[in-house]
Amino acid sequence: MRQTRADASRRTPTLEDVARAAGVSRATVSRVVNGSTTVDPRMRSQVAKAIETTGYIPNAAARTLVNGRTGAVALVISGSDGSADQLFRDPFFGRITGGVVRHLRSRSMHPTLMLADSDQDRQEAVDFVRRGNADGALLVSTHAGDPLPRLFVAAGIPAVLFARPAVPVPISFVDLAHAAGAALAADRLADRGCRRVVTIAGPADLPAANDRLAGFQRAMERRGVPYVEVARGNFTTESGEQAMTELLAAVPDVDGVFAANDLMAIGALRVLHEHGRSVPDDVALIGFDDSEPARMSRPRLTTISQPVEKMAERMAAILLDRLDAEDAPLTSVVFDPELVVRESA
Repeated sequence: MRQTRADASRRTPTLEDVARAAGVSRATVSRVVNGSTTVDPRMRSQVAKAIETTGYIPNAAARTLVNGRTGAVALVISGSDGSADQLFRDPFFGRITGGVVRHLRSRSMHPTLMLADSDQDRQEAVDFVRRGNADGALLVSTHAGDPLPRLFVAAGIPAVLFARPAVPVPISFVDLAHAAGAALAADRLADRGCRRVVTIAGPADLPAANDRLAGFQRAMERRGVPYVEVARGNFTTESGEQAMTELLAAVPDVDGVFAANDLMAIGALRVLHEHGRSVPDDVALIGFDDSEPARMSRPRLTTISQPVEKMAERMAAILLDRLDAEDAPLTSVVFDPELVVRESA
């Protein structure tokens, strides 16, 4: 059956169509759209014009060749132990994702979620963006020694980091004044008359956790409490339970607890109830983050707010501004925490 001109106009353009329009071989077109650097610049320009003329858009690389943008951003998360189940159980990661998606959607951009907890995963994430599958990257790195930010900077990929890097890296970031937030918790407990105060700190290799611990200890010192017993958790409910059990053994007459995130505070709450301690009558309890679990617990948690969604939106906005102006200077945005008073303290 002969193909009519109308049929030809409706079919999807092919590599052969681009090759004919550009006056080059199919192999040359294939090398160009796959990012080969061995093609003569004049020939590459001919292929780019032919792609635009024919409407051939096979993949992200071709779109990038035509308009310089893929319309996609890689959201690379390191610290979820490589598990999607762990990622979506933790409200922190979910809130970041929600804020990123909301801002990107308003700009007709789309995120590609990548988990990067091994050396291979991290290199694959870098290669994914470098091959032209995304215009830049939003990085969420939760460990001090994580090489992820450095890898993206070294590759020359536009990227923005959630949280200040533990070691100096020339990268834009958003963060929270963690020490100031912990000081708000200390003042609240001191104002309630708490003197036998303990704290459940986060992982020792996480800068935010150490900032919260140091801020809490310094503020308690200013309020006349020179020593605070510390147990560390890993930001899970189970680790909060274990830490609170240890702290009760060390300080049986505890009257105030600050946990470095809401999930650990909820774990502490369970242990206090199991030991017959009323919250807040016997023990005042404060968390950190103001996540959904804080509002759902009984009693509802007094906590320090971290506006994660707004921070994630700003992170995405900084990246898109960088994509619009490649010479834009690096920037940092540090948000202020707030005390959210509920029933637990």
